[in-house]
Amino acid sequence: MATPIIMPKFGQMTEESAIVEWLKKEGDKVAKGDILFTVETDKSVMEVESFEEGTLLKIVVQPGVNVPVQSTVGFLGKPGEAIPTVAAPAPAAPKPAAAEVGRAVSSAPPPPPTSVARPAEPALPTAVAFAPAPVPSAPALFRISPRAVALARSCVIDPSPIKGSGPQGRVVERDVEQYLESRGYNKLRVSPAAKELARKEGVDLLNVPSSDGGRITIAEVQRASAEKPKPMTKMRQIIAQRLTQSIVTQPHFYCTVSVDMTDLIAYRTQLKAAGAPYTVTDFISQAVVLSLQEFPTVNSSTDGKTTRWHSQVNLGLAVSIEGGLVVPVIRNAGQLTLLELCTTAKQLADRARSGKLTPDEMSGGTFTLSNMGMLNVENFNAIINTGEGAILAVASTMKQPAVREDKLVIRQIMKMTLSVDHRLIDGALGAQFVNAIKAKLEDIELWKRLTS
Repeated sequence: MATPIIMPKFGQMTEESAIVEWLKKEGDKVAKGDILFTVETDKSVMEVESFEEGTLLKIVVQPGVNVPVQSTVGFLGKPGEAIPTVAAPAPAAPKPAAAEVGRAVSSAPPPPPTSVARPAEPALPTAVAFAPAPVPSAPALFRISPRAVALARSCVIDPSPIKGSGPQGRVVERDVEQYLESRGYNKLRVSPAAKELARKEGVDLLNVPSSDGGRITIAEVQRASAEKPKPMTKMRQIIAQRLTQSIVTQPHFYCTVSVDMTDLIAYRTQLKAAGAPYTVTDFISQAVVLSLQEFPTVNSSTDGKTTRWHSQVNLGLAVSIEGGLVVPVIRNAGQLTLLELCTTAKQLADRARSGKLTPDEMSGGTFTLSNMGMLNVENFNAIINTGEGAILAVASTMKQPAVREDKLVIRQIMKMTLSVDHRLIDGALGAQFVNAIKAKLEDIELWKRLTS
């Protein structure tokens, strides 16, 4: 019997994943170790290899469909081998029939289905009386004849706005013809290439701005296609979901300090000339870790009812990648030397930029550092990662006038802004914590001890 191919579980928190691309097609031979398909999890794309050899007999789950982990996504075996009957994952709740017909006529690709798993609805307190919400009426069924569908498809238009004159409001061919005439379709001059592109991209030709006496060019179709709403990538959806959850559920309080980085930058320059690998982010990370050990409340989290203290510092480092932002986590950062912290951070950042981070490497953080120092920004506020109590936003180091021993001098100044969950951390504590980081960064003797 054919062997099922299972959607793997990439991380402890991963409950579902979507196939990005099958690298094998049905009928292809598969060797042990061959990559079968790639999978998009919350913020990474992972390769899934075959643990057996054989022939890819059947693909059950197509790209773009979210399925629970451990689901069967295909079958591997010998040609002609019996394939068990497995139902493909149920699609997301369908949209109104009019939209479905419009998509069928325009031949536009369907949007990525949402997860097949639905969160359980919270139980309502029994002591609270409430009025039941009115049940919305079902949308009217869009009815259209086959001849009307064929005409709309050949003209590359969406028939859903057309009001039908047939039985039960059915759209018939005559209605499509009248609609085309009323919208001036017959005056349009569309080249076969532009019409084919519109059909491919799912663009309604009646919605393409025309020029030169009704002439529609390929360029105009391309512009219309570019302006169509497009589904966000899963990464951006996850970012949007989590940041919205954070800013809505965690009351943010901000505290900014200016750090004189002149001496530390000069010392780092000496280290770099001697071959040391340290970056400015490494020094900031170490200062953060040491300060979190002094202020354990900042290394805690709350759900508004209870407080959870974390015995270890798991430091998240925000890394910008193409299409979004990921936060790999340095686990047990308090147990690492400055050199180990530097090495681990570089390895995780490299894995992030190459798309090789695993979900477990991006979970479990207790505090996050977001450094935009290389982007020439004077100051910014960061949004706390859900499940943490604070995040530090580090801006660029800039030459600025400063007062030293009652004299005006030019110094290298860097601003840091701490965002804290005000349910857990008060303003005074936040100020003490961020000033502790500042004091460490300005203490050159500390860095000489840590790099010796």
